[in-house]
Amino acid sequence: MSDWRPRLIASDMDGTLLRWDDTVSDATVAELERWRADGVPVVLATGRPPRWMVRIREVLGYGTAVCCNGAVIMDLERFEIVHEDPLHPDVLTSVTAELRRRQPDTWFAVEYGLEFRHEPIYKPRWDVDAPGVAEATLEEMTTQPVAKLLARHEDLPRDEFVAMVEDVVGDRATVTHSSSDALAEISAAGITKASGLARVAARHGVGPEDVVVFGDMPNDIAAFEWVRAAGGRAVAMAHAHPDLMAVATDVTGTNDDDGVARFLASL
Repeated sequence: MSDWRPRLIASDMDGTLLRWDDTVSDATVAELERWRADGVPVVLATGRPPRWMVRIREVLGYGTAVCCNGAVIMDLERFEIVHEDPLHPDVLTSVTAELRRRQPDTWFAVEYGLEFRHEPIYKPRWDVDAPGVAEATLEEMTTQPVAKLLARHEDLPRDEFVAMVEDVVGDRATVTHSSSDALAEISAAGITKASGLARVAARHGVGPEDVVVFGDMPNDIAAFEWVRAAGGRAVAMAHAHPDLMAVATDVTGTNDDDGVARFLASL
């Protein structure tokens, strides 16, 4: 595959495109711009909600973002949501009730596009006193569709908690995780980074065989499997989670070593 070149570039943000100080290096910006100038779309595929895309938009200023693990597609240039696949109230109500019964100390939060609501006892790690963030009761949070449901436990080990959530949720929704904490990210059934990227790629007339995807955590697995099955490239960062490494076609440097830019330059 030495002569293989992508027709679409997709990258996770945290731990992948972004360095640990939450910045994008000049070298990475220049490399992405080089490909964009050659007609190759650059797509961000992230667990982040749309409201967290302001700073990356200031850096890149263009492209499409697949947010909330595939549930929301955003035009970065216009800063406009162009498609959503939400979780509906009936699923929210049943899932949260059953999780609370199984583990009473499970606490919830939801993403509403540009808004974030969390139970008073839920402890946000990044959204303290931020615009669009407010407390709400569980009943209030489950009365309308949401982009993503977050379930957190402060005491259980991450893998044990996520496995419990997967067992309770079953096929009613999609469960993934991208944090070192016991935090499960729940989207509508069938919604993953792969489904979001497939929708964006189709708009560009590109198939998975012509896509390169970069990532570092289990919420990237579906996207990796999507491109790998078709002959595309699934590139794990050097520090990636073992479960993601297992489905990667390639490994590049860490995010602090400009791994994304280095791999693209090698093509």
